[in-house]
Amino acid sequence: MVHAKSWTLKKHFEGYPTNSNFELKITELPPLKNGEVLLEALFLTVNPYMRVVAKRLKEGDTMMGQQVARVVESKNSALPTGTIVVAFSGWTTHSISDGKELEKLPTEWPDTLPLSLALGTVGMTGLTAYFGLLDICGVKGGETVMVNAAAGAVGSVVGQIAKLKGCKVVGAAGSDDKVAYLKKVGFDVAFNYKTVESLEETLKKASPDGYDCYFDNVGGEFSNTVICQMKKFGKIAICGAMSTYNSTGPPPPGPPPEIIIFLELRMEGFVVTRWQGDVRQKALKDLLKWVSEGKIQYHEHIKEGFENMPAAFMGMLKGENLGKTIVKA
Repeated sequence: MVHAKSWTLKKHFEGYPTNSNFELKITELPPLKNGEVLLEALFLTVNPYMRVVAKRLKEGDTMMGQQVARVVESKNSALPTGTIVVAFSGWTTHSISDGKELEKLPTEWPDTLPLSLALGTVGMTGLTAYFGLLDICGVKGGETVMVNAAAGAVGSVVGQIAKLKGCKVVGAAGSDDKVAYLKKVGFDVAFNYKTVESLEETLKKASPDGYDCYFDNVGGEFSNTVICQMKKFGKIAICGAMSTYNSTGPPPPGPPPEIIIFLELRMEGFVVTRWQGDVRQKALKDLLKWVSEGKIQYHEHIKEGFENMPAAFMGMLKGENLGKTIVKA
């Protein structure tokens, strides 16, 4: 019999999550039925969206999320033992699947790339950057792009795709080490928003003519400041609002309506699952190609041990990571 370890939501979050919000449970899995496979997690992801979506869980439910897993037992001829898949199994070491929601890695995946990238740059976070920048913002060469949380899993890919498309890229991050990384991967301007005297003046100096595209991962007062410096007909892709996720008070006021009206700005929120089928497969192929060719660099913040899932999640929400946070099971 196989025993699965799972991290469950013991108590709903109030403010920043703490260890007391989580509980580790062990369950015995039943034997496989025809058509089913047994999965063993290799790598698991933690993402900011989990802080928000956890509100939909009942206390005692397993935390949600993707993992790269190996098929260790199979009664499904399409998924033989040893197959590597991306599964939405949540924070668990072992799970049973009927195979319908599993995604095999692309056949052209090179041996030189870590499998964990299927959770990051060549997975959900890379796709989020790709579609937010290219579809929502519709960037063109010569435009100026602003991205915050720029050294995170999504932001770092946004900036590098924008450079590939011929844009000027300005990025904000929360430490000097992160700023140095952004400059290394090709950002034109990068700054530590925690140490600048004036965010408004820093943004003006970085791009005196303003910004064509703003890729927003943070929300709050930071966004209000950026939006006031958009160019006419500028586009804003609202990917996340990390500055507000752990707040217990009322949300901060939004940007001045007259700015949005008279600059004729377009703001659009989005969730990456909107893009499916052929467009998604093309995006994954593009990302895999760019990474394989060294045109997009990646950095993973890896925590060892399934027992460290909550610590990895809490650390990511506090900005301890450079690049994508991954847990190696």
